[in-house]
Amino acid sequence: MPAPEKTVRRSLLVASAALLSVALTAPASFAAPKPSPSASVTPSATPPAGMSTVGGARLGRPGTQVELAPGVPVLPKGITARSWIVADAESGEVLAAHNAHWRLAPASTLKMLFADTLLPKFPRTDKHKVVPSDLAEVGSGSSMVGIKEDETYTVHDLWLGVFLRSGNDAVHVLSAMNGGVDATVEAMNRHAEELQALDTEVISPDGYDAPGQVSSAYDLTLFARSGLQKKDFREYCSTVRAQFPGETKKSRKGKLVRRSFEIQNTNRLLTGDYDISQYRGIAGVKNGNTTNAGSTFTGVAERNGKVLLVTVMNPEKDDHNEVYKETAQLLDWGFLASGKVTPVGELVAPRGAAGAQPGATASGEAGGAGDGAAGSDSGDGDSGKQAAVGAAESGGSGGVGIAAAITAGVLALLAAAVFLVNRRWPLPELMRRRR
Repeated sequence: MPAPEKTVRRSLLVASAALLSVALTAPASFAAPKPSPSASVTPSATPPAGMSTVGGARLGRPGTQVELAPGVPVLPKGITARSWIVADAESGEVLAAHNAHWRLAPASTLKMLFADTLLPKFPRTDKHKVVPSDLAEVGSGSSMVGIKEDETYTVHDLWLGVFLRSGNDAVHVLSAMNGGVDATVEAMNRHAEELQALDTEVISPDGYDAPGQVSSAYDLTLFARSGLQKKDFREYCSTVRAQFPGETKKSRKGKLVRRSFEIQNTNRLLTGDYDISQYRGIAGVKNGNTTNAGSTFTGVAERNGKVLLVTVMNPEKDDHNEVYKETAQLLDWGFLASGKVTPVGELVAPRGAAGAQPGATASGEAGGAGDGAAGSDSGDGDSGKQAAVGAAESGGSGGVGIAAAITAGVLALLAAAVFLVNRRWPLPELMRRRR
């Protein structure tokens, strides 16, 4: 079925049917009021009646939004998440959604915004010696990668700690390098607004439960989509395991020795678990779990050249790995429904995208240093890094690569005004996996 006309926010829109052969509309979208910092993050039993319509009016309605028609598979039964979304990563078309703009506690999926905001600021080879104040604000019971005071880590080490172990200690060290937690929170909120992620309010950069800290399935999907435009982001979110620097200790011979230890990604669709297999085609992105948020997860996967993003927030079913199981079901549905279902909305482009070529600054290498290639030798803790290995694709690459290269989208130029309209925001080459 043909995709519906895009809704595009533009300061000035020049339309020409002769040039574009398609009518363009730009209805005003709105966002629900920002939550008060003192508001509770404990979710209510039901979504609010009035939610943001960023991305389309239907995305602001409570309940499941999907356009079923002959040939379109029905949605999987047993999806219990309070909120979820299935979207095409390249075109931004939302294939189906459930309470997409419901503001809920995000847990560590908020680290996608943290990474998208800070990754370009520091070269991966930069080193930082940890001082006590760097870790002073880490929340009690936080997930940790095991950073020690008075030890030196490369920026590359710290990002491995953020993505693989969801280390709040690594987040706070990077925040300290960025001028502190307050400055980092401010930068993240600014970046969220630039991405038009208007459901999001950042209070703590690591996603730790905090009064007033909220996001939505829609916004988390925007964060993932923006982050995946960055080469380093794609590398880190797809890494299964790595070596991380340990604590310097005296050996039996009295020499100071610093050994490394292995860390493994906590994304169970990447690694598999006793009750769930590695998802065929998985390529990242980020998981989270806190008391108020429950389990949250955003995943990206590719099959037969189609790349989908799925975000699932707080399944009510309390089974082990339930958030991954529901994500896998929705990904399966999305791959079957893609090209058959009429989209119910879209993932909007960043505010500043109108004047930018897609992918022009999408390399995303940390601080512009290094090529970001998997397996590059950039300091302590990198020697054992392994990129994710995909399961075999039917009629595809036989398991060597699970995320296809994505071609750049075509920009429509209006001749006289040279305005960019009907803007797609495609990913550059997503990633190619290595054995």
